[in-house]
Amino acid sequence: MAPGTADVESLRRRLDAVGQGHLLNFHDQLPADRRAALLDQVAGLEIESLAELVERYVKNKPAFSLPAGVQPADYYPFDHTSGRRPWDRDGYRAVGRDLLAAGKVAAFVVAGGQGSRLGYEGPKGCYPAGAVSGRPLFGMFADQVLATGRRHGRPIPWYIMTSPLNHEATIEFFRENGFFGLNEADVMFFPQGVMPSLDIESGKVLMSSPHEIATNPDGHGGSIRAIVGSGALADMKRRGIEHLSYFQVDNPTVKALDPVFLGLHAKAPDSSGQMSSKMVAKAYPEEKVGVFCSIGGRTQVVEYSDLPMELQRERLADGSLRFIAGSIAIHVISVGFIEKLGTDPSFSLPYHRAEKKIPCIDPRTGAPITPERNNGVKLERFVFDALSLCGSGDGRGSIVYETDRVEEFAPIKNAQGADSPLTSRELQTERAARWLERAGVKIPRGPDGKPDCVLEIRATTALDAQDLSGHPIPEIRAGASVVM
Repeated sequence: MAPGTADVESLRRRLDAVGQGHLLNFHDQLPADRRAALLDQVAGLEIESLAELVERYVKNKPAFSLPAGVQPADYYPFDHTSGRRPWDRDGYRAVGRDLLAAGKVAAFVVAGGQGSRLGYEGPKGCYPAGAVSGRPLFGMFADQVLATGRRHGRPIPWYIMTSPLNHEATIEFFRENGFFGLNEADVMFFPQGVMPSLDIESGKVLMSSPHEIATNPDGHGGSIRAIVGSGALADMKRRGIEHLSYFQVDNPTVKALDPVFLGLHAKAPDSSGQMSSKMVAKAYPEEKVGVFCSIGGRTQVVEYSDLPMELQRERLADGSLRFIAGSIAIHVISVGFIEKLGTDPSFSLPYHRAEKKIPCIDPRTGAPITPERNNGVKLERFVFDALSLCGSGDGRGSIVYETDRVEEFAPIKNAQGADSPLTSRELQTERAARWLERAGVKIPRGPDGKPDCVLEIRATTALDAQDLSGHPIPEIRAGASVVM
C-alpha cells in the first residue's frame, strides 16, 4: 500500500537519520501521481539498513580472503567410463526421465537482463540467437521445454524470472509469439527484486529523475526470495514440482532439462539433493570463469579474481589443470531447499559489489548527469553462494557434473570477441555437425577442421544426437546454411 501524505514527514525523518534525506528533495514540486510513486518507492527501501550497506560496500570494499586448505572440487567426469571416477550414466538418465515423467521437474530461467551490450534494445531473451534461423533465445528454450514434455508424456512448467525493467516487455513478447507453442497456463513470469544504486564517493542513493530512485536488479541470487514472494513457490508445490532446472538466458545451447543431470542431483550417493551444478573444463588458466572449489568440505564457487593465479596455473601429472572446474551457471535446485532458505527471515546471501557508470541527476538541482567514469556502486547477490549451505548432515553435499563445452556452453554476452553472437553461432554449428556426423552425414570442413557451413538443429527436431537416428537429413554442401 502506497504511503499517504501523512507518511511524508515520517519518511523524511527516517531518511535523514541515515543520511539519505535528498531522496525527497523534489517531492513538494512533483505532481500528485509522481509524488505517490516516489513515496511508494522510498517506502519500499529497507531504510534502516542503508547506513550499514554504505559503510560496508561503498566506504569500504569487502576483501575476499581465501581460506587455508582450499581444494579443487570433486566432480562427475563427462566421460562416465573414466578411470578417474566411473559412474552409471544410463542409470542416472533413467532416474531423471522418471522424474520428468512423474511431473516433478520444472524449468527455471533467469532472464532479467537487457540486450544493450549487444546493441539490442529489449529483453535479452528476445535476442535473435539461432545460428541460421535467428530464432530468439526464448524460442530456443521453449522448443526444449515443449520437446521434453512431449517425450515424457506431460507438459513441463516453465518459470521465468524477469526484472522490473523488462517484465511487461517479456510477457508481451511471449503473447506476440503465441507462447512458442506452449500452454500459457504452464508459463509463469515474476520479477526479481531491486537494490538502490549508490554514489561511489558519498554512498548517497542515486536518483534517475526527480521522482525516481536509480535501482538495479538484485542479481540471480535474489531468485530464492523472489520465488517465495511472487507465489511461484506455492504454484510449484501445488503442481508437485520437486526440482528446478536452473539456467541463465544468454546460453542458447544449454540443456534446459537434462535427465542425466537431474538423476545425479536426485540420487547420487554423495548428493544432498539440494543444489547441484554443471561445469566445463577450463580452457586455459586465465579463463575468466568462477571455479568450483572445496572449502571446509563444502562446495563453493570462487571467482576467478579471488583465486590466486599460482593456484589457477597448477597442473596435475597428466598436464591438466588442477583447479579445472569452471562454473557455467547451470544448476538443479530442489524446491524444498528454496522453501527452507526463502522462508527463513535470517537467510541472506552476501552482496557482491560492482562499480558502474550510472546516469543520474544532481540531487540539489535536478540536472541530468551522464558520467564518463564509474560513479556508482551496484550491489547484487549470486545464487551460487547458496552452494555452501547444502548439506544433509550425513556427509552428502553439493555435487558437480562435467559437461562438454561444445555440447552445452555457447553463451552470448558480448557484441564482439569471446562469448559473442559469432562464437555462439560457431559453437552451435559445431555441435550440430557432431550430431550429424554421428548419424552418418558427411559435413564439409575447412583446412582448420571447422565446418564449412552454418548449421542449426532445433530442439523440436532433436534434443540430442541420438534423436537424429532415422530422421530425414538433407545433404550438407560447403557454404550452405541449414536449419532442421
